[in-house]
Formats: sequence, C-alpha cells, structure tokens
Amino acid sequence: MRSEAQPHLLIVDDDARIRALLQKYLLRNGYLVTAARDAAHARRLLAGLSFDLIVLDVMMPGEDGFSLTRHIHAQGAAPVLLLTARGEAEDRITGFEAGADDYLPKPFEPRELLLRINSILRRTPQQHSATAIVPQVLVIGPLRYDLERGELKRDDSPIRLTQTEAAIMRLFCENPGEVISREALVEHLSRDRAGHGGMVGQERAVDVQITRLRRKLEHDPKNPRHLQTVRGSGYMLVTE
Repeated sequence: MRSEAQPHLLIVDDDARIRALLQKYLLRNGYLVTAARDAAHARRLLAGLSFDLIVLDVMMPGEDGFSLTRHIHAQGAAPVLLLTARGEAEDRITGFEAGADDYLPKPFEPRELLLRINSILRRTPQQHSATAIVPQVLVIGPLRYDLERGELKRDDSPIRLTQTEAAIMRLFCENPGEVISREALVEHLSRDRAGHGGMVGQERAVDVQITRLRRKLEHDPKNPRHLQTVRGSGYMLVTE
C-alpha cells in the first residue's frame, strides 16, 4: 500500500468486466478508483470530481477516447493513459497528438499498467495533482474536519460519523465549492460494483445519507447553509 495520500484515478471503459478488474487491482495497490462506462459518463464525473490520472479506453460507443482526451487536455484536468486494443503506430501518434501521456495496447499485464501509472504520477507537476491541493483540515463554519483522521469536531467535541458519512465527507472536502452529482456519489461509494443496475435506488440511498449528514453539519438541517442542494445537478459543500 502507498503511504502518501492516495491518488484518485478515473477508469473509462465500456467493458464492465475490465472496469471491475481494474478497480479491484488498483484499489489493492493503494489507489482511489472511480469508473465510467463511456465518455459521456466520464464527462459528468469530471464536472464534479478531481482526478490525478485518467485511464481511458479508445474504442467506445459514442464519443471515442481520442476526442475525450482532447477535451481533458484542453481543460488541463489530469494526465491520460490510453488503453486500447488498437496498437498501430498511427493510433499511438493520434493519441499523443490529442494530449495523451502514455499508451498501453490490450491485452496487457496489470503490473505493467501499474508501473506506467506510477511513472506518469511521478513526473506530473505537483500543482496539477488533485491530491496536492487538498487541505488536511477543512473549516466548515463552526466545524473542523480532519481529512487524514476522518474526524469531525464542533469546537473540541467530536461528532461521530458512520463509515459512509465519512466517505461522503472526504469526497466533499476534496472538492469544496464544487457541485458533485448524485451519480458521482454513487460511483464513489460503490467502486467494487461492476455494473450499473439499480442506479436510481442507490441515488435515493445517497439522498438519505445526505439528509443524515446534514443533521450533524447544520444548525438548521431543513435550511442547509453548508451542505447545499444544487437543483438538477447534485450537492455542494460550502465552507464559509
């Protein structure tokens, strides 16, 4: 396991089996992992989350990986490792011209993927790393949340969080002031899930968790000041 702050990876692949295998392997090797089933799904996640590296399949239904790489590169969101069955030189050139940092043809050894990910992260400037800009203690009105310990306190009095509440808090604290969709919250809390069945039910479960968390964060949970609902988009943590 890595001793430093865990880098957050986004896996984008239309093959549910590959997504599940990569998630489990990379989680075991100390990474935080979120998965997207296609480019449109990835764009929604990128709108609400910060990532340290994106592992991206090229051949997908709808928008392909080259197009998504151009978008990611233009936004300066994160380095990209292209993962594809197409290993021809022309495709590699297209990928690098689009802004990819590395290119790994399928089939591949998981250990080689891990080594390439480690290599990209080592040479990525710190100012572009999502984990480098996360404060260790976030002040939320009268509350303080210690990200390293996962502890929430009001003055010096601890407020007990469940494991799920702590996971949600960390995600919001890593992205203060940014809107996080309900779908992104489901992905964050269900990284081992290969498919996407029951998404509506899981989003409702997230709403319940948000309601419970508000009771611990807010002076008036029915009129939240800090954990706000952004209608039609998701939720946002406001620290002021």
